[in-house]
Amino acid sequence: MRIHARTLTCRFYCLILSSLFLAACQQAQPLPPAAPDYARPLADGSSSLVRIQNPSNIPALAQAFSQLADPAYRESLQKSLNWFDLQSTKQYFPTAQISHAHAYTSVYALLQVRKYSDLLDEFDLWQSVGWNNLGEVLFTAYYSPVFKASATRQGPYQYPLFKRPSDLRSNPNTGDVIGGYYTRNQLEQSGKLIGLELVYLPSRLDAYIIEVNGSAKLQMTDGSTRYVGYAGNNGHDYTSIGKLLAEKGVMSEHEINLSSIRAYFNQNPNLLNQYISRNDRFVFFKWYKPDQWPAGSLGVNVTPYRSLATDKSIFPRGCPMLITTTLPDNQGNKQPFTQLMVDQDTGGAIRAAGRADIYLGVGSQAEAIAGHQAATGQMYYLLLKPDRVQYWYDKMSQSKSAKLRSNITKHTYK
Repeated sequence: MRIHARTLTCRFYCLILSSLFLAACQQAQPLPPAAPDYARPLADGSSSLVRIQNPSNIPALAQAFSQLADPAYRESLQKSLNWFDLQSTKQYFPTAQISHAHAYTSVYALLQVRKYSDLLDEFDLWQSVGWNNLGEVLFTAYYSPVFKASATRQGPYQYPLFKRPSDLRSNPNTGDVIGGYYTRNQLEQSGKLIGLELVYLPSRLDAYIIEVNGSAKLQMTDGSTRYVGYAGNNGHDYTSIGKLLAEKGVMSEHEINLSSIRAYFNQNPNLLNQYISRNDRFVFFKWYKPDQWPAGSLGVNVTPYRSLATDKSIFPRGCPMLITTTLPDNQGNKQPFTQLMVDQDTGGAIRAAGRADIYLGVGSQAEAIAGHQAATGQMYYLLLKPDRVQYWYDKMSQSKSAKLRSNITKHTYK
């Protein structure tokens, strides 16, 4: 059968046009959304906070206002105020456009507020830009574990926590290591840690969990109770064991929690070292007195459900905050969590505008909740309106002078 040349040409062009149309349709189809990168660093020159001019537009603020009367929250604010009293704290400011005086007076003024209308008159909210510049923050949680331990290497107690090496130098403002330092594998294989053993645990996973949490209550073999806390890290990036297990397909992301990780390595103890070695970050410890523990990065005691850990290189430390997210209950069911907090700690994995860690307390109940916590939300700082800083600074100075005069009088005429 003959095919007319014109017909063949038309078919050829139709085929070309069809191919182009299909290609265009394929290109026009939306790409699958990229996974959220909560650890995304800020762009150079950008700020971690954006000022909200009208806090009354944030319903969570009114919802949480009654918490200002909570004794635990007021105590945590007072701890920050005591920290700001130290002249040495000026070295940490300005951070995210916030001066030392601005942060200091904001804590003082918030302790004086009694009415919601006064809060709106005096304070702005500054929101974290989050990982995506839309304010989305991932909230995880941490706790202070309780473990058995020994002051000496004996029996099952073979796995040490280590003191901070004398040659490790870090920036007092950000905590960043100066000049680089050894990775986990280099530290463990070089023998550099010999002689720096602080205390011994009966399981390497126990020791590693303390590293991740940064502190622990230890029930010693001699019957005493001692406390260890954070003394620095080697400056390398943190890699989550849970994330590695998910990447290997060992368990799905929604199955990952501390209990499932424990169960996996109890069944596969020969694999634990392989996973731990993938985390280059190494944490060092020191002893704490009972009344100083658990201490956050400010050196003040952290308060359950009131102290928050953030990236101290981009957020102003010691300041009052408001967060909105969800938190699991004892049965693992997510519940709304709208809470006044205080920025009093940091963490190895908390290194971006899109990350924060809620401190939940000590022991097994806190562990059960912390192990399941991973939810997004928003994070705000409560800071005085700029034109009110001087007023409250003068008021605070007058109050301190009056208190000083009162103390002098009591001492003189005792």
